[in-house]
Amino acid sequence: MTWLHRWIVDLFDGLAAWFYRRKYKVVAEQLGRPSHAAEEQRRGLIILEIDGLAYDYIRLALKRGHMPYLARLLLDRKLRLARWRCGLPSTTPAAQAGIMYGNNWDIPGFRWYDKVSGDSIMCKLPGTVRAIQEQISAGRRGLLRGGSSYTNMFDGDARLALFTLSAMGRDRVFENVRGLGFLILFALSPIRVLKAIGMSLWTWLVYVVKRFRSWLRPRGSHFTFLGPLLEIFNNIIFREVTTFSVMVDLYRGMPAIYAAYTGYDEIAHHFGADSPEAFRALRALDKQIRQIDRMRQVYKERSYDLYILSDHGMTPAGPFEWVYGQPLRDLIAQHTGQEVHAAEEEQPGEGLPEARAHFLLEEVRGLEARRHGQLSARLLSATRRRLEERLLVERLQAEWDLSRRGEIAVRNSGPLSHIYFDVTSRQMDLSEIILLYPTLMETLVAHEGVGQLVGREGDRVVIASKRGTLWAGQGERRLEGEHPLSGLEDQEWATEQIVRLINFPHAGDLVLLGAWDGKRVICFEEQVACHGGLGGPQDHPFVAFPPGKPLSPREISNAEDMYEQLMAVYGGNGEALLEGFTEPEDMTEL
Repeated sequence: MTWLHRWIVDLFDGLAAWFYRRKYKVVAEQLGRPSHAAEEQRRGLIILEIDGLAYDYIRLALKRGHMPYLARLLLDRKLRLARWRCGLPSTTPAAQAGIMYGNNWDIPGFRWYDKVSGDSIMCKLPGTVRAIQEQISAGRRGLLRGGSSYTNMFDGDARLALFTLSAMGRDRVFENVRGLGFLILFALSPIRVLKAIGMSLWTWLVYVVKRFRSWLRPRGSHFTFLGPLLEIFNNIIFREVTTFSVMVDLYRGMPAIYAAYTGYDEIAHHFGADSPEAFRALRALDKQIRQIDRMRQVYKERSYDLYILSDHGMTPAGPFEWVYGQPLRDLIAQHTGQEVHAAEEEQPGEGLPEARAHFLLEEVRGLEARRHGQLSARLLSATRRRLEERLLVERLQAEWDLSRRGEIAVRNSGPLSHIYFDVTSRQMDLSEIILLYPTLMETLVAHEGVGQLVGREGDRVVIASKRGTLWAGQGERRLEGEHPLSGLEDQEWATEQIVRLINFPHAGDLVLLGAWDGKRVICFEEQVACHGGLGGPQDHPFVAFPPGKPLSPREISNAEDMYEQLMAVYGGNGEALLEGFTEPEDMTEL
């Protein structure tokens, strides 16, 4: 009986391998196979990323039966599940830059502002992402060198990149598929094409029914046929093409494959991280994982290790505008006042008149007298001394353009906001900001929607909350009142991440973190679940990895550490590291 069972299993494995060869042979011949003999000795790596899925929510999805295939892999101990920390900012650009190149320095969010050039940076445009990749990849080896990248921001030095922002516009896709491009990757699988068409029509029909029901209600929103297009392309078309492409690359023997599935992230932002809509997306992704893993197990010309991970998590959120009745930018405008535009009548280069210097000095003295024991009192005291010594007046004359006092740029990335003041092209100290906008910082710190306000004062980083202030300098820290990060899980780690972020050359003059109450975080965008800052599941993505690999998720404090650990195994020196490696105790139980 044992012999018969083994014979039947071998027969099915052989038939499956024959089927996959017939199915993908034409595409593989067009694409070609890796030509470097050295790459053939390198163990294959597959990384499937589920964008935005937190460790807490994948556990919930597994418990509720939404990802049965992944649950089986975990229960059979073919994969192990653990959480790790992506670092600050908890955004896709920072996380993928860290994972693929081990460098996410000066990526302060999803959006930021360049005070020198006046450019607004948003990580959705291919040219912008390409420029960022050139910066972070300088002198570094990409994790995907010689491999493939699908639906990512960065290509990790991949040979083939499809739907990858940093590679768009280079003709790299068409070079690799010899002119056949997109059609050869997908259209040769008619069953998959028909499946995608059917799911797209069904999605459109469901959307039409929902919108029609909403239109019948007294407060129903306006009907439009454009609404489901993003979901169809992002959650169906791109998903199916990505899966097909990964399976082709398994047949080709590509050394490293990284594919990102972004549908869950988009749905979670609008419906919630644990909403029925989000979990339906996870069930569909579980089927994609099953298809890829079956191909990996059946077609064994090259051995592959499978990793399934997320780049960051997602935290339930209350949009700032919904909760407090006005967006953050309006609050800032309200408390900078009409006086912001008063300097426009002065000619550039005229400097600060003597009468205005005395007026500012008296104003600062009055503010200082009313704020004993507060952050602003200490900063105002420093500002007063500099005014009295006339040092600040000279600096104003030399470096500041007061005609631009009303030009304030606010760039939000979920619960993270960077605020830039255009009176000077350099980053400003908090005492300088208080001089120009005396009530702004105190208003922001006291606001219920702001968890922490972060800035610089000389060579020190200042982290302030309603309960206390932390001054962090080189080799020293001073705490006044309660720790401003006391509501977070790991204060020391959060402090290190904030200090690192505020020292980025493109970080804001002020950085705000949305308030976290233990259940939800305040988001500066209109999202019911968000990421980008600190607090809750957004800080903790997950990774499911093969047992026996020297991966230590607990030691990862930033996505850059994930790169170092993966490169140690798959960058050419992995065999040496595996010798003598003892697998740690299980970190999680289903």
